[in-house]
Amino acid sequence: MATSLIVHVQVKEAATQAGMPNVSADFYTELESRVKKLIGEACARAKRNNRTTVMGKDV
Repeated sequence: MATSLIVHVQVKEAATQAGMPNVSADFYTELESRVKKLIGEACARAKRNNRTTVMGKDV
């Protein structure tokens, strides 16, 4: 089983604080997918700028 990049409990807590008390299982799957894509894009930008450190400005 692969390790998740998101913490379900904290995602649920954030959704609840935003007024949405229920989170479906497919939401976590889609969120995980988007996070992985965002990380990949940020890393690619850092590489294009000849850096080995990904930074906030790469997002």
